[in-house]
Amino acid sequence: QVQLVDSGGRLVQAGGSLRLSCAASRLIVSYYDMGWFRQVPGKEREFVAEIGRTGGRPKYADSVKGRFTISRDSAENTVYLQMNSLKPEDTAVYYCAARPSITSRYEYWGQGTQVTVST
Repeated sequence: QVQLVDSGGRLVQAGGSLRLSCAASRLIVSYYDMGWFRQVPGKEREFVAEIGRTGGRPKYADSVKGRFTISRDSAENTVYLQMNSLKPEDTAVYYCAARPSITSRYEYWGQGTQVTVST
């Protein structure tokens, strides 16, 4: 079955950087819209970034614009989230997700990776 494996989360100091990875199996990332979401305990999962299957400019939540970059490596069949200038409020479990088109819901999800930003 389709599998998305998130990795790269860890404890980092404020102002630092991390790169999250989302490795896909039985799903070609170039054929799907790929997104990153995050969730803090007690709150709803929120959108972070998205890269469309047809190309075009990636989309970002206002809270991460200018600091995070989503990218896709077709050869590795992996999606990345480069996170710079991290803030304590970026602390969350980060999930990658895939959907077949912009009119579909995100239907495939990774297991999540914990990012903790300390002051």
